[in-house]
Amino acid sequence: MNWRSKDIWIEFLRGSRKTSNFFWSFILFLGSLGFLVVGTSSYLEKNLISVFPSQEILFFPQGIVMSFYGIAGLFMSSYLWCTIFWNVGSGYDQFDRKKGIVCIFRWGFPGLNRRIFLRFLMKDIQSIRIEDKEGFYSRRVLYMEIRGQGSIPLTRTDDNFLTPREIEQKAVELAFFCVYPLKYFEMN
Repeated sequence: MNWRSKDIWIEFLRGSRKTSNFFWSFILFLGSLGFLVVGTSSYLEKNLISVFPSQEILFFPQGIVMSFYGIAGLFMSSYLWCTIFWNVGSGYDQFDRKKGIVCIFRWGFPGLNRRIFLRFLMKDIQSIRIEDKEGFYSRRVLYMEIRGQGSIPLTRTDDNFLTPREIEQKAVELAFFCVYPLKYFEMN
């Protein structure tokens, strides 16, 4: 989603609140809870889950390993739920041609650097760069190269919803809006 006028371009970015993150955190929570209940039932020697009789699973070593996997999975699931709750990675990119200023804002993890806010002049933009990696896990990322600050990603590195044509179109429009050169890198 974005908003454009003659002199201002604002692009809002979706953070961690994606359907896939909700799905995987829910599946991870249920799976790890199942492992933990099976490990606990083998320790107590009671059938907490009727599917697995406690006599078939010994606490040492199977019950300990299942309890460990269950606890580790609960920690990973809570991490995913926290990133969803805090909406890590969301924010906006604002390009103001009239003032000659670019503002990049992202939400991070709680703490001193929760709000990530970068502000620089448009004349410090060296180029807009596309990084395209094809293969099993293909990714296309749009970067902005800033003098003295390096490359700043403008798209998420884990989002592969943009086709090569769409990301090229976006890069061309942004380069045209900012009046800066476009670079294309292909990684194999």
